[in-house]
Amino acid sequence: MEFRPCIDIHNGSVKQIVGGSLRDCGDEAQENYVSEQDAAFYARLYREYEIKKGHIILLNPAASPYYEDTKRQALAALMEYPGGLQVGGGITPENAGEYLSAGASHVIVTSYVFKDGQVQYDRLKHLVQKIGRQNLVLDLSARKKNGRYLIVTDRWQKYTEVELTEQTLDELASYCDEFLVHAVDVEGKADGIEEELALLLGGWGKIPVTYAGGVHSYEDLHLLKRLGQDRVNVTVGSALDLFGGPLKFEEVLRECRG
Repeated sequence: MEFRPCIDIHNGSVKQIVGGSLRDCGDEAQENYVSEQDAAFYARLYREYEIKKGHIILLNPAASPYYEDTKRQALAALMEYPGGLQVGGGITPENAGEYLSAGASHVIVTSYVFKDGQVQYDRLKHLVQKIGRQNLVLDLSARKKNGRYLIVTDRWQKYTEVELTEQTLDELASYCDEFLVHAVDVEGKADGIEEELALLLGGWGKIPVTYAGGVHSYEDLHLLKRLGQDRVNVTVGSALDLFGGPLKFEEVLRECRG
């Protein structure tokens, strides 16, 4: 299990938020932590520790008055750690090249591919043709509805009709290099992981998968490692001391590597 760091940017600042609280209207979100450091600071730190494949997420839509500030932060972080970070948030075939040229190892995509509640394979194939499968991470972040994990889009605000299952993972794996999966119902709450989701991802395990959401203790890391069969990577956000939480950054690295 590898540790995959994060840099979440909202309204031009590095933040940790409660994922399910994000609203485009008014650019609102329930904040757990607002950093005094910029995104470039965190990128330098991750570079110093040689931790790769962390993700930068732009949490403002392009229409937001804060979008340019958020984008500026993301580009500055990529410049600090070329090839070491992935970037997502409003990625399309038209802007993906800009982020890859700026130093992103991969772009992370959800909403462009999952349109009108379904997987739009024509869009997905066009994206892969434009940037290459090796540069694409599909974000399959999900929320539970009527007992099923449904993939959500538009900064986790809209449910699709696509259920996150082994079959879905099989169908999409040939189009991308990795999957990123936020357990949105527990994202930012630091109150325990989604065990059912961890079991699903660990039981599949055909290409790299990063799980994010709910980790709040070292025991959660042990549980995720066991349920994920030591092949699901992990992001820790609000619980990490870098973002005001109780878990020590270096200890988390040791626990993931051990």
